[in-house]
Amino acid sequence: MTDDASGETSEEYFERIVDVDRLADYLEAELGPAADYEVRRHQEGHSNETLFVTWGDRELVVRRPPPGEVAESAHDVLREYRVVSALQDTGVPVPETVLACEDHDVMGSDFYVMGRVEGDVLRAGEPERFENDRARRRIGEELVDTLAEIHTVDYEAVGLGEFGHPPGFTERQVDRWAKQIDWASEVTADERTVPQLHEVTDWLGENVPEDHPETLVHGDYKLDNVMYGPGDEPEIVAVMDWEMSTLGDPFTDLGWMLSYWWDEKDPAAPEATDTLTTTFMAGEAYPTRRELVDRYEELTGLEYDDDRFYRTLAVYKLAALGEMFFRRHLEGNSDDPMYPKMREGVPQLATRAKRIIEGEEPL
Repeated sequence: MTDDASGETSEEYFERIVDVDRLADYLEAELGPAADYEVRRHQEGHSNETLFVTWGDRELVVRRPPPGEVAESAHDVLREYRVVSALQDTGVPVPETVLACEDHDVMGSDFYVMGRVEGDVLRAGEPERFENDRARRRIGEELVDTLAEIHTVDYEAVGLGEFGHPPGFTERQVDRWAKQIDWASEVTADERTVPQLHEVTDWLGENVPEDHPETLVHGDYKLDNVMYGPGDEPEIVAVMDWEMSTLGDPFTDLGWMLSYWWDEKDPAAPEATDTLTTTFMAGEAYPTRRELVDRYEELTGLEYDDDRFYRTLAVYKLAALGEMFFRRHLEGNSDDPMYPKMREGVPQLATRAKRIIEGEEPL
């Protein structure tokens, strides 16, 4: 059985992303010998590769980029390591960082190691212990409260003062993601084109806010990039996937989070992106997007006045990621079953972005 456009099996793909013997040698040199050793690939993510590693009595996580050519500036796992390390003693819940490695002889790429955190990532729905009105509301409140915590970190004090260049950040975001689409289209345009995506590019370029607050931003903050602890009361115990974090416009984070948070009044989610989108929070007792924004403004003192731009930008970025995924599928550099769906998924996301622009999917 083959899993991707290259004809690789899952086992062959696994061997491309990790040499278990070389990884064992590295861990032994850094952490000491271990009687128990096991490596398992985590297949829920769609960007960087995540490996669960048992090393003696320690449960670890290894993060590395996907194999093959990637777009410039994407999949920077050592950047992720730096920011997670800087946040260890703040109010932002993050895993413990353990090791970072730039020696490509070990795994063929940069990678880093962190401690594994126990809990639940909410994708298809809430766990049974959260099936009540109080917990459902608290899921949303925890999500926005933690985002506010990120955006109020004193980034200078934690050593991230040179982590980015906030002035002009939002305009550069539009330009950056347009370039990612261009990169992906070098290959995907031979399969199909997405004219609406270029219309959205033009609209975003013409409507970039003139100024914005300057904070630490996560870059990929959404419900399934946080982990809720095992208790009955929803509490976020880890924020994950910091590979796109920087200093910049916090409203890009908020718009991204809101683009994944569905309200009861919203149209159906794009069918081809069902593995990227979950809509259970549109049900009873969950906070609405408007309520989340009100809570965020109260906690941060910031005013979120341009939702149409920021949610459009969010969906546009997701479409760009989808196009990059589709290129990787066509080149045989992933066995992710979601990637081929981006043939139809990206056009559907472009249509959603146009809906937001035209006021058909309001806050």
